[in-house]
Amino acid sequence: MTTASWQGTVVAESDDTTVVEGNHYFPAESVRAEYLRPSDTTTVCGWKGTAEYYTLDINGQLNPDAAWYYRDPLPDAEHVRGRVAFWRGVEITE
Repeated sequence: MTTASWQGTVVAESDDTTVVEGNHYFPAESVRAEYLRPSDTTTVCGWKGTAEYYTLDINGQLNPDAAWYYRDPLPDAEHVRGRVAFWRGVEITE
């Protein structure tokens, strides 16, 4: 089981992550949506497409843009569709 946690709180947990460029992409349904707040931030990857971000909000503590996903990935990155990855201090354990 792969787990993503921040501030001691599990934000995602799954046996089915996809690793891309060292990042675990969790199925969206395995992410605890109650901790996600939409962000206006986007970035563009040349082979994955446009990433959209979430801010983590755990008991009022915010971690801006700590999660991202590709709503409409480019063809080479189709395997990350419907998945969410984390960074900015989110601990991933396997």
